Amino acid sequence: MKMFGFLGRKKSAPVARERLQVMLAHERASLGRSQLVARMRDDIVAVIASHVGVERNEVRVKVNRRDSMFVLKIDMDITPDITPSDSRSSPQKAISAQSTPH
Repeated sequence: MKMFGFLGRKKSAPVARERLQVMLAHERASLGRSQLVARMRDDIVAVIASHVGVERNEVRVKVNRRDSMFVLKIDMDITPDITPSDSRSSPQKAISAQSTPH
């Protein structure tokens, strides 16, 4: 029986290497998560602010894990007295202001 048992066993070095790779990938992902959430927050707030008034300082972002997926929760106050910012027209205004002779 022992003679056939060694054929099915994996060597310990490849198993350890695979575990280390998984661990390193997990650590890298967790370190970059805060930067990713910050970028996503900025992008989402910019899109929403182009349509409705948003107090940008009052945006709260949470990332939770449920079962096998992550849930991104964003709480923000939409204020009717703040005018929407149209980010598409801002670069054009900056370009025309630079090209105007003084």
